[in-house]
Amino acid sequence: MTSKRNIAATLGGWSARHRRAAILGWLFFVVLVVVLGSGSGQSSLANYQQLAGGSGQAEKILADARIGDPAVELVLVHSQRASKTAGSSLFHQAVATVLDEVGATGLVRQVESPYSDGLISGDGHYALVRFDMKPGDDGKVGTVMAAVSRAQAANAGFSLQETGDASGQQALNNTIGSNFARAEWTAVPLAIGILLVAFGAVVAALLPVLLALSAFVAALGLADLLSHVVALSSYSNSVMLLIGLAVGVDYSLFYLRRERQERAAGRSSQEALAVAAATSGRSVLVSGLVVISGMAGMLISGMTTFESLGIAAIVVVLVAMLASVTVLPAVLSWLGDRVERGRLRPPRRRGRVTRAATGGGVSGWVVSRVVARPKLSAVLAGVVLLGIAAPALSMHTESLSLTQLLPYNNPQAATARQIAAQFPGTPSPAQVVIKARDVRALDVRRAEASLEHAALSTGTLRQPLQLQVFPSAGVAELQAPLAGNGSDQASQRALILLRDKLVPVAFEHVPAARAYVDGDLAQSLDYNTALHQAALRAFAFVLVSAFVLMLLALRSLVLAAITIVLDALSVAVAYGVMTAVFQHGWGASLVGTHAVGAVESWIPLFLFAVLFGLSMDYHVFVTSRIREARDRGLTTSQAVSEGLRASAGVVTSAAIIMVAVFAVFATLSMQDFKQLGVGLAAAVLLDATVVRLVLLPSLLVMLGERSWYLPRWLSWARSARLAAEPVCEPSWAEGDKFLKVPARVAD
Repeated sequence: MTSKRNIAATLGGWSARHRRAAILGWLFFVVLVVVLGSGSGQSSLANYQQLAGGSGQAEKILADARIGDPAVELVLVHSQRASKTAGSSLFHQAVATVLDEVGATGLVRQVESPYSDGLISGDGHYALVRFDMKPGDDGKVGTVMAAVSRAQAANAGFSLQETGDASGQQALNNTIGSNFARAEWTAVPLAIGILLVAFGAVVAALLPVLLALSAFVAALGLADLLSHVVALSSYSNSVMLLIGLAVGVDYSLFYLRRERQERAAGRSSQEALAVAAATSGRSVLVSGLVVISGMAGMLISGMTTFESLGIAAIVVVLVAMLASVTVLPAVLSWLGDRVERGRLRPPRRRGRVTRAATGGGVSGWVVSRVVARPKLSAVLAGVVLLGIAAPALSMHTESLSLTQLLPYNNPQAATARQIAAQFPGTPSPAQVVIKARDVRALDVRRAEASLEHAALSTGTLRQPLQLQVFPSAGVAELQAPLAGNGSDQASQRALILLRDKLVPVAFEHVPAARAYVDGDLAQSLDYNTALHQAALRAFAFVLVSAFVLMLLALRSLVLAAITIVLDALSVAVAYGVMTAVFQHGWGASLVGTHAVGAVESWIPLFLFAVLFGLSMDYHVFVTSRIREARDRGLTTSQAVSEGLRASAGVVTSAAIIMVAVFAVFATLSMQDFKQLGVGLAAAVLLDATVVRLVLLPSLLVMLGERSWYLPRWLSWARSARLAAEPVCEPSWAEGDKFLKVPARVAD
């Protein structure tokens, strides 16, 4: 009797019967969205849209008034000779050369001498030249840096180093660009190499990569179009490459590997494709929906950065998923056994295939021992995973500064660290943005003077204190270094005092005025506060939606609950690894970095949404194979053993590809890319080994038949179109002929 076909089987059947339409339609779609997307360009989020709290309000006031914060540049003058201090003639000459060379470019304004501003270090060996880039000339900062280099050449015995907003942003853009290119040119050949080992044939290895790349390119075009409705973050393209390549290759791999297994087991080409569509195709669909539901959690965060990243990730996963269940069956139907062309090794004999699928290799050895001693296996695996996750209890997040994001040896980052050491708080001062109908009114000016006096007398702010007034816009901006180094505990206490007491007291009698505290530290703290609130909503949504989808797919309340708990444990492992490496510096040198004292603020929530979905990949495919075996009448212990062994090869190959792609990002020089890559790679590696091979089977064996418990009031889940179906007798209507696949155990 033929079982009711699921959605994936229906899509695969149509695609295989209309392969020309499916393939040409896909190519037309890719070309169309790329052309339209390239023509429209991508609309990016404004700076204030990526912020939160009072600092976000301050930036919005400045943006609405079209007041752009000038790009502040700093030149650190350092005497390399003990005898040449700031009072010496040679030191004066070095400073004068910097002032002359920089001023001669015509690209700067408000060039300030350190002698008039008091920006001389305590030991007299450092001085700080401060100036602003003219509006619209930030992109020409290279000319100013060349002028500083000329000044350096004319002053032997002195070190003249420039850093600041414009030069730092240029360094950041250059680093991101080189990192993105490196990721593209490294990840793709790496994925092809892994697939060559997995399939042993050139065509079979290239097919998943080419399909994933076409899905990624199409998703980029769609994202460009969507950005004119919802602006996207500057990280969107990197996220789409990271997620799209890993997911796209994996989905095609699962589908293709199942089709090859069925073909090697003796089925005809069409029969094997029908089985792959009904089983792996369904699993791809479920996995894609789970990943998308995880990304959707970011859409309800209420924070525009996460909304834009969520949209970008959803688009690339959706396109990759649809490609795998539509155009891939058409390509496989067209290729037939030609997918084995370019074989690097002789194909395995059928007996060897069957043995490998049902118990050979390391996986079979591990599973047999786990099934024999499930309690001990569960305890050991749990201890290992909880131990790795433990550092997450002390995880500290913050919006990393330019100095922290750039490579440690980057000239701009190194200069910024020197400036912070000699002139604490100078690179990232606090700002108070004041909005009033008339900022020159007497009561507003009195409030500003009162705030300045209180801030300086309490040590909250330090000189130099600068006040800029924009009468036509009704805006005033007060700027000064905070106590401390600009980001430490002393600076945080000063910021809280300034925001919660000094500013409200100063402006309490000016009801028509609004005053907000801004600056790098204020933005970081505001972002973290908003993030904690957003995380609760996103976590709840992801957990509930993933549970419902797994319930529909697996038809077991217990199995769905176990899957959710294990995926949450994988996320905790990622948090623990990131905290240990990047916050505490344990093993940081192994990934070419150093401790920056914190995890980038946006990464934990983004990683939760992404990793929760990606972890489902393995659980969906593994538990689906276990479910198939159970539906054929095997006991739970037998089903676990057979399902794990049958899925071991494809899941291991998929995990290796994902870990390899993420590891490429872990080798990049940008700190946030590195943190994301390390967290994802570590979690997927442990999830595909310790969780999948040890913890999951040990729990199922201990629970026995209770693993399949489904209350009567949830019996409707059995008839859901996402529910797993037996591998026997999938059927497709092929023209006027109805193709029935004889019942046969595919494993």
